[in-house]
Amino acid sequence: MAVFAFFSMMYVPNLIVPGDAATTANNIMASEGLFRIGIVSDSVIFLIEIGIVVVLYVLLKPVSKTLSLVAAFSRLAMTVIQGINLLNYSTALLLLSGADYLTVFEPDQLHALVLLFLNAHDSVVLIWGLFFGLHLLVLGYLVYKSGYIPRILGVLLVFAGLFHLTKAYGTMLLPTYEEIFALVGFLSIIETAFPLWLLIKGVNVEQWEKRALESA
Repeated sequence: MAVFAFFSMMYVPNLIVPGDAATTANNIMASEGLFRIGIVSDSVIFLIEIGIVVVLYVLLKPVSKTLSLVAAFSRLAMTVIQGINLLNYSTALLLLSGADYLTVFEPDQLHALVLLFLNAHDSVVLIWGLFFGLHLLVLGYLVYKSGYIPRILGVLLVFAGLFHLTKAYGTMLLPTYEEIFALVGFLSIIETAFPLWLLIKGVNVEQWEKRALESA
């Protein structure tokens, strides 16, 4: 998922030139295949997310079924919003498709609309970031209380959730300081410690089974 995310969320947006609608439109038309691959990459991420939601719910259900549901539903809500957000990218492509019905618009108008939908896509990222921040906060608490995953990972997840919420709300309230809040959001990279631990070390299965029996 990280590979797909790097491509679609870090590489493809380089086609977008802030404030320059004409150049942005020309970049997308010149690299339409790349832009479409970015959309496909995003869609793959959303499908993987559904699996992750289920796995994390099963993993942490023995700690608290209620809070595990909160973590699962908040991440699922994030995933749905991410999927809907692809409509902004798809609409940008439609505007640049050269269809006959678009001739009522002047080229500058079409380019401005394209940039509008691309900017709307970035704004929605802040919205799903709120749901992800909530997810990380609850997930961090569950990991901390689990007993079969190191507590430090739970602490890092809580901090990552706070960073996501700070970035989202901060940018919404004070857009002139967007770069500062983006830097704060970057600190949420500490959340990668949790999946890396699961991939490399895993969980204490004996302790998980014990908690599962206690909560049954």
